[in-house]
Amino acid sequence: MDLSVSARIAEGFLSKEKPAMSLAEFTDLAVEADYRAVCMRGSQIGVHSNADQITAASELLRSRKLSVSMITGDFDIVYNNDRGPACLRNITPYLNLAEALGASMIRVCVKCREDIPHAQNASDEAARRGLRLVHQCHVQSLFETIEQIQDTLRKINRVNFGLIYEPANLEECRQDYGSATIRELSPWIFNVYLQNQRLTPKGSITLQTWSQGPVSFDVIPIPAPGGIDFASVFRGLRQINYGGPLTVHQSAPQDGKTTPTDSAKETAAFLKSCLNTAR
Repeated sequence: MDLSVSARIAEGFLSKEKPAMSLAEFTDLAVEADYRAVCMRGSQIGVHSNADQITAASELLRSRKLSVSMITGDFDIVYNNDRGPACLRNITPYLNLAEALGASMIRVCVKCREDIPHAQNASDEAARRGLRLVHQCHVQSLFETIEQIQDTLRKINRVNFGLIYEPANLEECRQDYGSATIRELSPWIFNVYLQNQRLTPKGSITLQTWSQGPVSFDVIPIPAPGGIDFASVFRGLRQINYGGPLTVHQSAPQDGKTTPTDSAKETAAFLKSCLNTAR
């Protein structure tokens, strides 16, 4: 499993469009913290970027010897809003961006059953170019519960349409996210997102879910105890011989003391220890 860091770390939790650092600073962070890949988001480069910006980004990544594990090409997908599935109706620009950055996976958004035929058509177009589409375990989508996820993926029924397994969103929907779930979802797991949280009724953040209503939590550093059971996650990933990217999907530290680079370093060290323990 190669460690990847998401451009999310260059964003605040609720500010997903304006980056807190430049692409050069973000890629420097990735290199300094010993990541092999980055997960690109619209706050840095997206389908709204012009050709010169995309070319410059590609050259910068090459100079840093960083690959791109996945792209999320626009802000509607990031926000998982009602406009998110529009990417499925015109997937070509996203495929073009992925190819330009050397990425093999594109994150998309599916909100309702009417989106499924468009997901199939987009997958077919992506397959002709050797690319894969993926959907994150995410609240307010057809990927909230284990049953929904499996049902939706079976209906889409494309070998190049898979899942970004993400335990925090599953926990918010009161779903098991451990080894048993990983085994159930293993045929579709193309990518893994990791972020940490502590569920609490008086949490600083409240998200609406379709299955559980409002859920409150505090965002905590990935190495912090009392949140996601990462030992169970890594045990499950080892059991299915997962070999894809392992992506840190944590927003920039909010404590005013820890820098994003320090956070990325601490997280990388923690995840490497989890990998070694799970062997």
